[in-house]
Amino acid sequence: MKVVNLKQAILQAWKERWSDYQWAINMKKFFPKGATWDILNLADALLEQAMIGPSPNPLILSYLKYAISSQMVSYSSVLTAISKFDDFSRDLCVQALLDIMDMFCDRLSCHGKAEECIGLCRALLSALHWLLRCTAASAERLREGLEAGTPAAGEKQLAMCLQRLEKTLSSTKNRALLHIAKLEEASSWTAIEHSLLKLGEILANLSNPQLRSQAEQCGTLIRSIPTMLSVHAEQMHKTGFPTVHAVILLEGTMNLTGETQSLVEQLTMVKRMQHIPTPLFVLEIWKACFVGLIESPEGTEELKWTAFTFLKIPQVLVKLKKYSHGDKDFTEDVNCAFEFLLKLTPLLDKADQRCNCDCTNFLLQECGKQGLLSEASVNNLMTKRKADREHAPQQKSGENANIQPNIQLILRAEPTVTNILKTMDADHSKSPEGLLGVLGHMLSGKSLDLLLAAAAATGKLKSFARKFINLNEFTTYGSEESTKPASVRALLFDISFLMLCHVAQTYGSEVILSESRSGAEVPFFETWMQTCMPEEGKILNPDHPCFRPDSTKVESLVALLNNSSEMKLVQMKWHEACLSISAAILEILNAWENGVLAFESIQKITDNIKGKVCSLAVCAVAWLVAHVRMLGLDEREKSLQMIRQLAGPLFSENTLQFYNERVVIMNSILERMCADVLQQTATQIKFPSTGVDTMPYWNLLPPKRPIKEVLTDIFAKVLEKGWVDSRSIHIFDTLLHMGGVYWFCNNLIKELLKETRKEHTLRAVELLYSIFCLDMQQVTLVLLGHILPGLLTDSSKWHSLMDPPGTALAKLAVWCALSSYSSHKGQASTRQKKRHREDIEDYISLFPLDDVQPSKLMRLLSSNEDDANVLSSPTDRSMSSSLSASQLHTVNMRDPLNRVLANLFLLISSILGSRTAGPHTQFVQWFMEECVDCLEQGGRGSVLQFLPFTTVSELVKVSAMSSPKVVLAITDLSLPLGRQVAAKAIAAL
Repeated sequence: MKVVNLKQAILQAWKERWSDYQWAINMKKFFPKGATWDILNLADALLEQAMIGPSPNPLILSYLKYAISSQMVSYSSVLTAISKFDDFSRDLCVQALLDIMDMFCDRLSCHGKAEECIGLCRALLSALHWLLRCTAASAERLREGLEAGTPAAGEKQLAMCLQRLEKTLSSTKNRALLHIAKLEEASSWTAIEHSLLKLGEILANLSNPQLRSQAEQCGTLIRSIPTMLSVHAEQMHKTGFPTVHAVILLEGTMNLTGETQSLVEQLTMVKRMQHIPTPLFVLEIWKACFVGLIESPEGTEELKWTAFTFLKIPQVLVKLKKYSHGDKDFTEDVNCAFEFLLKLTPLLDKADQRCNCDCTNFLLQECGKQGLLSEASVNNLMTKRKADREHAPQQKSGENANIQPNIQLILRAEPTVTNILKTMDADHSKSPEGLLGVLGHMLSGKSLDLLLAAAAATGKLKSFARKFINLNEFTTYGSEESTKPASVRALLFDISFLMLCHVAQTYGSEVILSESRSGAEVPFFETWMQTCMPEEGKILNPDHPCFRPDSTKVESLVALLNNSSEMKLVQMKWHEACLSISAAILEILNAWENGVLAFESIQKITDNIKGKVCSLAVCAVAWLVAHVRMLGLDEREKSLQMIRQLAGPLFSENTLQFYNERVVIMNSILERMCADVLQQTATQIKFPSTGVDTMPYWNLLPPKRPIKEVLTDIFAKVLEKGWVDSRSIHIFDTLLHMGGVYWFCNNLIKELLKETRKEHTLRAVELLYSIFCLDMQQVTLVLLGHILPGLLTDSSKWHSLMDPPGTALAKLAVWCALSSYSSHKGQASTRQKKRHREDIEDYISLFPLDDVQPSKLMRLLSSNEDDANVLSSPTDRSMSSSLSASQLHTVNMRDPLNRVLANLFLLISSILGSRTAGPHTQFVQWFMEECVDCLEQGGRGSVLQFLPFTTVSELVKVSAMSSPKVVLAITDLSLPLGRQVAAKAIAAL
């Protein structure tokens, strides 16, 4: 008999009562090779025939079961066929279908093409929807049965449905496949959510507690599918987190002007990477702030720390509150953190002693104002601390009882900053005397440093500096003026100039610079600061054109300084005088050295320079510092003597207002300017002291010791102590400047690889990460682009990658990669801009753009005995071995970090596909595990988008990585190709 179609073949088998294996043999005869059974819809046809009557046809069902067991039909085709049945009133049919599902629902697999694997995901989603509808129908029947008094039948079927649901959902593999299906078909997922709600309503009235809890468990599992990647266990066993501590100390010591947002992002990243519970995270921030306050050197640094702790950190926490979901929870966490903090009585007592007040009280008030704590919590915590303080050592001694605490002054200075900014906005020409009064008041005592610290901590320093630049520009020249306005103008010019110099030296010149606007004229002070002002790491050329202005102006200035008894003020062009003073000083020096001028004349000239406006003396010394650097040992005496003359104050009746206050600022500016050159020339100049060390963190390196020794010593001390202090941070920063990024990073990694105890290596990673925050971008480029490839491609170094140092290095590398990648779209922080940036060309030569020219790295790899094809799996020869999600997202590969990441993942791919296993293979596994552990999702914007798609199938062969969650985490599920790769890898597990 010639069979026309599938339906006829099934009917003939039924009529002739073929056994299942006989049916299979005959079917293969009827339908010769070519079309697969899935294309012929065999599962569909069998079910359709089996389910015609009120009860299922057992013979045809046996054929279907045989087809499933012998893999004639795929699981996806069976699931799709089952989900088409919707007459839930036929109990026996439903139970037969549930039995068929029971055969395979917890061991689904597919070894075909990627499209077939995606088909399995979709079929499983349909089957889940069918199961939910079936459960809802059974529950409805049970409810009706209870009302009619016949509950038994309905209860049995509901139990069966829930059992299959639980069995399907308890498999992580199935949930992973459903996760992919949800992204493929959002509308189907919405239907599932609706069915789940409906089922919940029906089951709410169910009296059987066992069935109800089973249903709730299934609902929880379904709801967990979309978020199955973002669940991480928090570290509950640890109490100290050195990374958070060091990041806070680094920011407070070196980057008070940094943007709050970038600090919040960095802290959030650390919290996520290290799985830190929120209360302990907030506690660590407060601990670091108090330690910073206690150990900060007296003077400006102390004020900076006070502003950082009481003005900036509450703002940081306000932003962290927005990041954390649920305001109420966050305020409870902050309250909990304070409860912990109050137990650290010695720390708080020491801080109170240092600040001469109840620090915790002020901090609680600020947190209350920002809505971080409820009023009740604030009062409760204050009462507890008050009771504790009664037992504290007596703090107030007679001499400091009347001194106002810095905290109070800083909190008061913050609104003053806003008022001063408003005053500075007014028209300067209308009431210059009034403005002078305000500025004069700012100069007295430590007012200026207080105001600057408050402005820096609240992000207002840049606009503060801008206002002073505008004022300085306005006062450079005045026409047709009498003596009184001329002296006011001279004072306004001088005070604004000195303040700006002070800001640039204390907070970095980046605060002063405006965003470059094409065509706009650059203000005088900016020009002078960029070209003439000595700074750390900036070498000036004394013969630069900026120091050689118009000769006639120079001659008239020399004549004015030499002949008149004091500096003239009327119609004086101060910007021209400041730019001409360097050439004038050169003329005067030459005249002195050649015997034309006597020392008395020099004294008179230097008195004239500093007599009225101190800014002329600052400009003169700026040039002298550059000049002294270029002179031989025996030629420096007169230049240094001239600096001494300019640094001392002038004892004269005929000075302008606020002279003493201006001289104090001038001397601190000159001392910082001369520090480098005086150290290099082994000279001492006694600057009039204000009683406070103006440069507390300067010159920290021990003399005559190799810097490598200093680096290993300081790292060993920090590791032993378990946390980084401000002084160590400054030493590390100096060493980074001196040795360069590669030297710094390479030597510290060598120290890490020497560690053999697990707890030491973990602590070392936490500390190294925070030390690398000094210049995270550059360190990451060196670590991932040079150091790691060097270790992974050189078999003689593989032994150093053993556990525990290897695991630690993998963790550190991932942390650095994630931090740099998440922040590299933002701006480098001010402290990083000063340092020489690595040239992008270095990375283009290491990793060229076109694939025609093999990169150095890939040439290194191809020198292994393996052939290049090893990268691509046999089934995917068509897919380029290096195709990754980043290329589909068209990530800019001219960016050095992107290039380095792309090449590192190519190297990882090559190692996984290689025939040689060893510590380097193990290292790659640790690296990938850490990536998975730290990431929320391997989607766009994550470092794993650079992982070649072909690596996924290689990676799941490693036993520790062969889990569905790992596959979901390492593939970019926002891309159709990413979903296909993930489905293929998971379905084959």
